[in-house]
Amino acid sequence: MAKSYKTLYRKLPDELFDMLAEHYETSVLDKIYAGFMSERPVTLRVNTLKYSTRQVMEIFRSENIKFERVLWYDDALIVRNLREKDLEKHRLYQEGGIYLQSLSSMIPPLVLNPQSGANVLDLTAAPGSKSTQMAAMMQNKGFILANEINEIRAERLRYNVERQGTTIIKVRRGDGKRLEAEWQQYFDAVLLDAPCSGVGLFQLDAPQTYRGWSPKQVRELSKEQKKLLERAFWALKPGGILVYSTCTLLREENEGVLEWFLNKFSGAVILENLGFSLTGAEQVQRFTKPVGQSTAVLTVIPSALYEGFFVAKMRKLV
Repeated sequence: MAKSYKTLYRKLPDELFDMLAEHYETSVLDKIYAGFMSERPVTLRVNTLKYSTRQVMEIFRSENIKFERVLWYDDALIVRNLREKDLEKHRLYQEGGIYLQSLSSMIPPLVLNPQSGANVLDLTAAPGSKSTQMAAMMQNKGFILANEINEIRAERLRYNVERQGTTIIKVRRGDGKRLEAEWQQYFDAVLLDAPCSGVGLFQLDAPQTYRGWSPKQVRELSKEQKKLLERAFWALKPGGILVYSTCTLLREENEGVLEWFLNKFSGAVILENLGFSLTGAEQVQRFTKPVGQSTAVLTVIPSALYEGFFVAKMRKLV
């Protein structure tokens, strides 16, 4: 392990360690660094619009595909004896009956908990993991506007929406900061899984996960996150629910963005109860007081099973 830590410190920028150390206790930092050095198994979500979880499990058992259930989500499975590229060849994947997705990525839609028949906005939606998850949660009843600014990613989003058999998702290709006036206060629920520096996804043996990271990138992304969060709030109905999530662990992109937001918008409040329990996960449930009020946010620490993630749940009062 000493050799692994030595490699970790050599490969990752000093500034990253400094920024993490400003925000986390040593015991938590040790878990984060161990998470960076972990290799996670393949995880998937059953698309209940096409198959039940029981049907998928029966197929897997018949083919000797070894899997485990996930305590906090009935439709999620952990596969132990196949790689992603193997599962991508499986007929269930080809038919859209399963969707390969990290466990942490499944959390924000569960926290948002959109109801059947609701109007929902996924402001930065590609490749469609969370949009299609929400469509299944809503039993394909209601409306989801899935927005993506990048043309190539928007095409991937359309492809996944079609393959998953969802009929309530409309894909909009455009800047999420410039939604049309018709969408103002239109949505019952909004998910902003914001573009971020991806620190929670860092894996030591996958240089592409951390190669482009820099403090400058973090500062630029923080500005973008604030603009997107402002537009997400603009699109939300009074009384509606907004979930802000990232796959980073840095305060500048997480709590710092929320502090700015709550100071600017008095009509927003962070909900103490996420309405969701992450049973069995290595996590930190951290409480902060950004504007003199107690606020609850969830930080999932990266591990051998989970990517690092940050989730906060808000209500629009007026």
